[in-house]
Amino acid sequence: MVIFGIEPHHQHPASLTMSKAGADEGGGGSSEKALQQAEDETPEGKFPGKLSAVISGPGWTKVTCPCCATERVEPLVLVKLGANVRPETKRWLIKLIGASQKDGGAGLLAHPGEDASGNIVVVSAPRCTLLRAAEELGLCKTYQSGDMEAFSYNDRDNFKDSDNTEVFLTLAERQFMVKYELDGLRAQRDLRIPGLTDGCALQNRDNVWQKLGSAGVIVDTFPLHNPEQLKELSEAWYSGNQLVQPLDSVNGYFGSSVAFYFSFLDFYTWSLLPPAILGLSITYFSGEAQKEVVDSVSGAQVEEEDEDHGHSGHMIQAVFSMLWSTVFMEMWKRRSSSLSYRWGTLHLAERFAEPRPGFHGDLGVNPVTGRVEPLFPGWQRDLRMALVSIPMVGLFLGLVILGMLGFYWGEAQVQQLHTDWDSLVSQTLLYVPSVLHIVYTNMLATVYKTVARALTEYENHREESSFEKHLTAKVLVFTFFNYFAVLFHIAFFKQDVPLLRKRLASLLIVTQLVNQVTEVAIPFLVDRFISAPHRAESEDDPQEDKFRKQSTLPVFPGLFAEYIELLVQFGYLSLFSCVYPLTAVLLLVNNMTEIRSDAYKICKLFRKPFTPPVANMGVWQLAFEVLSFVSVVSNCWLLLLSPRLRGLCHEAGMSSTNILLSAVLVEHFLILVKVVLSVLIPDEPDWIRRKREHIEFTSMEALKLQKLQPDKS
Repeated sequence: MVIFGIEPHHQHPASLTMSKAGADEGGGGSSEKALQQAEDETPEGKFPGKLSAVISGPGWTKVTCPCCATERVEPLVLVKLGANVRPETKRWLIKLIGASQKDGGAGLLAHPGEDASGNIVVVSAPRCTLLRAAEELGLCKTYQSGDMEAFSYNDRDNFKDSDNTEVFLTLAERQFMVKYELDGLRAQRDLRIPGLTDGCALQNRDNVWQKLGSAGVIVDTFPLHNPEQLKELSEAWYSGNQLVQPLDSVNGYFGSSVAFYFSFLDFYTWSLLPPAILGLSITYFSGEAQKEVVDSVSGAQVEEEDEDHGHSGHMIQAVFSMLWSTVFMEMWKRRSSSLSYRWGTLHLAERFAEPRPGFHGDLGVNPVTGRVEPLFPGWQRDLRMALVSIPMVGLFLGLVILGMLGFYWGEAQVQQLHTDWDSLVSQTLLYVPSVLHIVYTNMLATVYKTVARALTEYENHREESSFEKHLTAKVLVFTFFNYFAVLFHIAFFKQDVPLLRKRLASLLIVTQLVNQVTEVAIPFLVDRFISAPHRAESEDDPQEDKFRKQSTLPVFPGLFAEYIELLVQFGYLSLFSCVYPLTAVLLLVNNMTEIRSDAYKICKLFRKPFTPPVANMGVWQLAFEVLSFVSVVSNCWLLLLSPRLRGLCHEAGMSSTNILLSAVLVEHFLILVKVVLSVLIPDEPDWIRRKREHIEFTSMEALKLQKLQPDKS
């Protein structure tokens, strides 16, 4: 049955018989009758109840499933409506949200706030809707045996705490499931929305939530903070002196994607201890402690005979960095799989996804699913990428080269000026080109992110995963080029190790200072003295006003920039730390504060984000592994630039060609060592492998049974 002319939420083929078996029940006549009633009738009067009475339940749409009827309803998501939305439009939207899924609604619970004329709708979810979504997403939960099993709705009674969704599902999972159901609503046929003009009517297969957003009906949709849980998490996370992060609590409140980032940041930070200790030891025992500081601050050229004392230590640092990066990534993958099992995301569903909300094209029948949906030829997408995206990316890479040339020109000018004047002022000016170039690259990166997203939207990818993959690929290519082009040019073409050391020190010190100011100091001051006074509330304030005040917080920008920052750090350490052994020390100090500042930002400075369940870091893990292998080439070349090493080779009677061939052989040998290490260190512990195989087996057996048995509900 379809009510409101809206098609029930999408399902992947494997779930058709087990998730929503009753979705197609009911006659077409009743569907048309309900549709006509929804379009023609406009109920008079206001909705009963106030949002402040959520404990007792009045005002919420009713549930049709007896097992979902509860006295307490938990507000999960706030939908903010446009200022000019009419009451009949709001009533229609609430009916749509509250209608059962077999009748074409979202199967959720909706509350109008104060009354039918207010500009908010609060959304929650009944038990059955959440449990069906848990199965569709492929979440694993604790079975009666105590093991994690892929959740099955038909076998729900055998899962621990499945009758209490607030315990069975985390807050982040429940809130994402609400968004999942709302985003999945699509119009089954042309439909006029009450209170809107015909120009805003829904067309067949339109994404309802996106259409309502473009029509100005829905201004915003965001998950609501739970003040008590947030306070407890803050105290355990960044308010005290704890050295261990409450990752399980972070996963429960903010979701697995946020928890994986902080887990990786924590693991990476503590993994910096070995290279930091080695770097300090090399610097100290080689007698270069003072020289390293002087070099990084003044950029003065040291005499070759003085520099030779540290070359043996730098060789150790180079080999250690190459091996450390491999061991670090392999150990992280093992930790990642353990966390994925613990958080129930080890077996996320591989499903044929619905088109993403921004996807558009001519209506047609999808040959895979047999559904009517927008279709867009692949050759048109390839043509857009070839004729628009690639040239635009090339243009920005050209701007990176232009900035690099400007840096070299400025470097030559200030060096000449310092030679002529040799004063304190000219000494200070030596760092001006580096600082200006860092500012230029950061501004260019900010502009490029906006352009990259617009280009990826223009390419019109069908699935959200494909969209994210192409967007990430664009940003990664530019980031690698933008941040490392100058360093590679200095190392491979200019072959100027002192200049490389000075440039790397500039990047580490200046970039970290800029990041701390822009990411922590400025947002904290703005929040403390500008935003916080407007969000001040008392216990007597209506619940609606408390929810509205959360909308005054800026939208969480996501973890893209945070991962980019860590990737650049990892590149500095693995690619070039042999010329500046104190790299790991500076990164360790920075990241000790980064953990707390990032935790403070996500808890206090932004709205709570929707976060989908994830099994790992995704494409970012691959990016770190690629840098790990590139480090072999970089470090071998930097060792080849060592005058002492070249002198030893020439004393042994080796020609320049033989030295180069020897370096290539060493490089291939080290790559082989890295490959052997990656094989010897499995990506997941044996017990996790056995658990995963057991989950896959039981899932297949459960699917066979569910195809033979009707849904218990």
